[in-house]
Amino acid sequence: MKLIHVIGARPNFMKATPVWSAINRMTDFNQILVHTGQHYDKLMSDIFFKELQIPIPDYNLNIGSDTHARQTAAIMIKFEELVSDLKPDLVLVYGDINSTVAAAMVCAKTQIPFAHVEAGLRSFDRRMPEEINRLVTDRLADILFTPSKDGDDNLIKEGTPKSKIHFVGNVMIDTLVRLLPKADKPSTFRDLKEYILVTLHRPSNVDNPKSLQSIIQNLETVSKSNLVIFPVHPRTKKMIADNNLEISDNINFRIIAPLGYLDFLGLMKNASAVITDSGGIQEETTYLGIPCITVRGNTERPITISLGTNQLIGKDYHKLPNLVNTAISGREKVNTIPPLWDGKASERIAEILITYNKNLK
Repeated sequence: MKLIHVIGARPNFMKATPVWSAINRMTDFNQILVHTGQHYDKLMSDIFFKELQIPIPDYNLNIGSDTHARQTAAIMIKFEELVSDLKPDLVLVYGDINSTVAAAMVCAKTQIPFAHVEAGLRSFDRRMPEEINRLVTDRLADILFTPSKDGDDNLIKEGTPKSKIHFVGNVMIDTLVRLLPKADKPSTFRDLKEYILVTLHRPSNVDNPKSLQSIIQNLETVSKSNLVIFPVHPRTKKMIADNNLEISDNINFRIIAPLGYLDFLGLMKNASAVITDSGGIQEETTYLGIPCITVRGNTERPITISLGTNQLIGKDYHKLPNLVNTAISGREKVNTIPPLWDGKASERIAEILITYNKNLK
């Protein structure tokens, strides 16, 4: 079977890598890796490939940044040309970015079967571009691999046939489990015992100067009693600079450059608490048992709240200092690792694809 993996952003690599590896171990499928080039940075091309042991993409569409519509259209045009030449038996798409929905629509229109890894997640907030991408992709997919049971429930409520849905677990956790023993704090922070780790990049938080300034002010309050380490996303850094936002000169509030995956994982697994607006970090902190404060009003990963360590604060940024103190004091809720978040989700996907391939013959 000729199988194409479509990836376009850093989280996609983390999801695709264990699936690629499991299929490579368990089958003789002809695997092809296509990078749309939706997101590109130096870390992804150098350290990221080395750390995650990701194969170099066979094809790079070099799309780059643009508006949502233009970017999605550009990916569709180039991906349609590629699959017309390659004629795959199946395409795998990952997550909820524009590359995901673009490849999904091309496959649907050209009658190429495709599977969605991380299907069924819903924030129920259509103001989020990712939510639109999730809804369209899942509606068109032939095979849906869900990371948690709420994903199954969402798909069934939307009328998806149960025969298409496969609860396999979380492939992000596969990568986490594999690399956790190798992860350590960067040498600069090697001797630190207690600190709060922060990561923020969503437009709802960083594109509004007033919101971003309020977040920074509350992080500064946190830093009066706790060391805060803040690897700043390029988007966030640009907004801080463009709007001349004030940041106090506080030795306990350390703003640093973005980190590679292993360095960041090393900091996260040793953190007292994490403040974030990232979806993947909500999952990783739940697995690691690290208290997570999510600066969002909703999440497509509610299992990290019902079973895990996550809690939402929306735009109530003033709650950050008290919530951090509660987390450090050990009064946070008891967490459980969700079912099938065991590092073997990719193997289950490979087994299902083996059966799928047999049925094609």
